[in-house]
Amino acid sequence: MNPIAEEMLMHYGMPRRSGRYPWGSGDNPYQRSGDFLSRVEELKKQGLSETEIAKSIGLTTTQYRVQKSLAKDERRALDVARARSLREDGKSLNEIAEIMGFSNDSSVRSLLNEGSEARMNQAKKTAEFLKKQIEEKGMIDVGTGVERELGISKEKLNQALYILEQEGYPVYGGGVPQVTNPGKQTNIKVICPPGTEHKEIYNFENVHSLTDYISQDGGETFRKAFEYPASMDSARLKIRYGDDGGSDKDGVIELRRGVKDLSLGDAHYAQVRIMVDGTHYLKGMAIYSDDLPDGVDVLFNTNKKTGTPVMDVLKKIKDDPDNPFGSLIKEHGGQSYYDDPKGKYTDPMTGKKQSLSLINKRAEEGDWGEWSDHLPSQFLSKQSLSLIKKQLGLASADKQAEFDEICSLTNPTVKKALLKSFADDCDSAAVHLQAAALPRQKYQVILPITSMKDGEVYAPNYKNGEQVALIRFPHGGTFEIPVLVVNNKQADAKRILGNAKDAVGINSKVAERLSGADFDGDTVMVIPTGGKVKITSTHALKGLEGFDPKLEYGGKPEGSFKAMKNTQTEMGKISNLITDMTLRGATPEELARAVRHSMVVIDAEKHKLDYKQSEVDNGIASLKKKYQGSYDEDGRYHEGAATLISRAKSETSVLKRKGSPIIDPETGEQSYKEVYEEYTDRNGHTRVRTQASTKMAETRDAFSLVSDADTPQERAYATYANEMKALANRARKEMVSTGKIAYSASAKETYQEEVDHLMAQLNVALMNAPRERQAQVIANATVAAKKQENPDMTRSEIKKASQQALTAARSSVGASRETISISDREWEAIQAGAISENRLTQIINNIDIDILRQRATPRATTTLSTAKVNKIASMSASGYSTAEIAEALGVSPSTVNKYL
Repeated sequence: MNPIAEEMLMHYGMPRRSGRYPWGSGDNPYQRSGDFLSRVEELKKQGLSETEIAKSIGLTTTQYRVQKSLAKDERRALDVARARSLREDGKSLNEIAEIMGFSNDSSVRSLLNEGSEARMNQAKKTAEFLKKQIEEKGMIDVGTGVERELGISKEKLNQALYILEQEGYPVYGGGVPQVTNPGKQTNIKVICPPGTEHKEIYNFENVHSLTDYISQDGGETFRKAFEYPASMDSARLKIRYGDDGGSDKDGVIELRRGVKDLSLGDAHYAQVRIMVDGTHYLKGMAIYSDDLPDGVDVLFNTNKKTGTPVMDVLKKIKDDPDNPFGSLIKEHGGQSYYDDPKGKYTDPMTGKKQSLSLINKRAEEGDWGEWSDHLPSQFLSKQSLSLIKKQLGLASADKQAEFDEICSLTNPTVKKALLKSFADDCDSAAVHLQAAALPRQKYQVILPITSMKDGEVYAPNYKNGEQVALIRFPHGGTFEIPVLVVNNKQADAKRILGNAKDAVGINSKVAERLSGADFDGDTVMVIPTGGKVKITSTHALKGLEGFDPKLEYGGKPEGSFKAMKNTQTEMGKISNLITDMTLRGATPEELARAVRHSMVVIDAEKHKLDYKQSEVDNGIASLKKKYQGSYDEDGRYHEGAATLISRAKSETSVLKRKGSPIIDPETGEQSYKEVYEEYTDRNGHTRVRTQASTKMAETRDAFSLVSDADTPQERAYATYANEMKALANRARKEMVSTGKIAYSASAKETYQEEVDHLMAQLNVALMNAPRERQAQVIANATVAAKKQENPDMTRSEIKKASQQALTAARSSVGASRETISISDREWEAIQAGAISENRLTQIINNIDIDILRQRATPRATTTLSTAKVNKIASMSASGYSTAEIAEALGVSPSTVNKYL
């Protein structure tokens, strides 16, 4: 050991190791955390690297990092205690800063922030939770993936395990034989009660799981992952019907503020489910209200007529103990608890009695703003040709720049992986025809503000007084685009929504123009207009005035009409028809017919609407014949997508393909080995086996999909699609000509610890394959049984059941796809050639491709100073909108939201 380090250990009292445990195990090992950090700084000044420091004080690099992080938390805890004590003594923030040696009061504000203190204590709270679980269950599996199941970070779990190790709880590693793969094993990591011997972990029946627990707050507390929902007495519920104002807020659930079992937590709004009388449930967007009638805690707004029985307004629960609402609630934050002396649950941290909240969240404030921000062709193709060409040109230029950046990489294996991903992205871009986003474009969920003027919108992520356009999908045309003035001073909106992270407030007339949107979770794309951004918006179609699809085609007894089974397919058909009609010059009256039908279709499955009758009433068959009908060379009549915009994603059948695509090294084009295979269908007819593809994917030249009308919009998109196809071929050509990585034995020796860690992660990732197969088998059997019991299940219900079954099956067999993480040193090892081509390819196949791209092509990221973070908090508390705070600090609204 370094003699200076040895002397420091003696001076500072570092817990010296004797065998597995440090001397002094069981005592507080962090009482000298400040000394530990001082010691580390001393060694750093002497020029020792992180690895050398760790070795010099008898720790592995991982242990050193955990110890250092915990020591920082301990030091901060002392600072927090001192700052609080001084504050209680009446000292000002500036006085405390001066006493504690800080340059300004922002550091003091940070110390007094309850949220930062909670984060600091998460490792200790997690350790306490694990200790209680060990007392109840004995040995606990804490291997790879457990941190995700618990809802905490890997760092916090490692810190918790380290704390427990210091207290005498051993952590052992081992291997479990794979039942379906004799001779192979799955690595395990187990934390045990004090005194447990290593050999005892091989009594597998005594190793228990934590999969039934989860943390909703990053490690502060732990709960069962799912509890059957609590039910509300219908006596607490009131229905506001359509003719009494319910239509103005259709789909909104208003909650009495301050009621414990109806709290939304930190959110101003959330998409929720609330069980009622154990048999039915409410679904919609929940917000707080301050003017509910006496005795009413929940007010549900509906467009149904007065006199409709309450239970006909609500939805019936499903006969499914794991999913009574027919849709999955959020895994993290979907359920919560509140203190209740009569509660049947016990807070695992405080021991207080608690009850389960009535609120079950599907999504909440902050969950909508992350959606895709590209410009879909469904919208852009109906705008001006100059805007179409500009945004497609930007998208093409972005792809070209990305290609050039990837080609400049020096690691051939990484380069090939990114080129393959890039080529696939370009092929997809040619099919989906999505253009570059406009400045500050974002998806937001809509909420009702009845006092909002028709030409205004409350949008705190945008500047007060500027104009924004709202676009809802599926998008009919420019007549469905309201252009509104942002009014962030509106009192009701500020009170109800506050600094909404991802919501805008509009009135019901604006929602009606948005294809009849309601307020149960519908979203819009918000685009600031003005300057160089000109969004075409035309007057609303007269044929849509006063049209309500739910009133016109709803309320019929089940079984009296054909129920919709697949919304996505039917919406695709009518959306394509509207696009083709627009490009081919349909009249306003004709467009109104098609759009009315689309409004019925989008809500037909959800609200049980008679979409077939709508199809007849609106003459959809004649519109298809006029705008999508054609005759082929043999004189046979066809209907379907008629312009490039709609044809691009239209399905086409190709012969069954086998194996991976073959790349032509000269052109980069892909081809496939096809299999001619006949089979007999259920009707006894001989068929040839095919597989689905799209028309754009199968054509070499996008201009072959342009309609006879040969519109300039189609030609612009065809040019873009061909550019994407050409770029994909260039990427594949470059990929096949790129050589192999030069393996370096000396580099492996230099980075042996990093190589070993990467190989261990790869082993875990590869071990998951058989468990994933087993999970798929179990999930398929579960879904098949549900379909047999409920033969009338819709496609969306089957999809939801499948997701849930697979999640449960993965949990039961321990299947969890673990993406490999790469540290800075491990990336250095890869770049130095310390890992062979074959192994590196396997590692890359198990890395999140976006993380790999960030490593290979790093870009600067911005972190705000503590002063700016505190200014965000203070300005928000003073009533400033997100956009106003962003402008004051010179950052984007999304950055402000991140720190809020």
